[in-house]
Amino acid sequence: MTDRPTAPVPFTTEDTVFGAITVDLRGQQRVTVSGERIPTVVLTRDPAGDPDGKPNGEPDPQIAIGTRDAERLTLTVDGAPVPLRPGRGRFLRGSYRVEVSHRGAVYVLVPDSIPSSRLTRDGRRLGDFSCDGDQIVIADWREDADARPADAAIGYALAAAFGTGGHPTWMLLVEGVAALIP
Repeated sequence: MTDRPTAPVPFTTEDTVFGAITVDLRGQQRVTVSGERIPTVVLTRDPAGDPDGKPNGEPDPQIAIGTRDAERLTLTVDGAPVPLRPGRGRFLRGSYRVEVSHRGAVYVLVPDSIPSSRLTRDGRRLGDFSCDGDQIVIADWREDADARPADAAIGYALAAAFGTGGHPTWMLLVEGVAALIP
């Protein structure tokens, strides 16, 4: 993550529905999202040994929070622990999905275009989020979404921690074949 420009820490954006929202990305250890009209969400990474084989919990440089391993991540909403299930993040866009259960609702952030990911609550699309891993998060809420404060807090936190968007499979295949041609 050191090769990307970063926003000032913390970075505050003006959300069109929820007003000022602050995203504070501290290295690859912690993401905090807060605002006057949303609950505070904190996502932390345990720096202990990495089961994926990286020594001493070395973070993955491609992921803002440093890992997609749920065993090493803790998510809280207003201080209460919340289950988090990040996908493995491999070949298909859907493998980059991140799922959260909060107060009986299931939230999913999943890439649906090159730059952005859609946020759903119980299967209903709420809006699109964009973030390049630099803590600058942009949310575009659907007019019919009936977005709630927890929706915003969770969406901003997931987008900042895991990034958004992804290339379609066909594009990856074309790039792979092109790399084989001299």
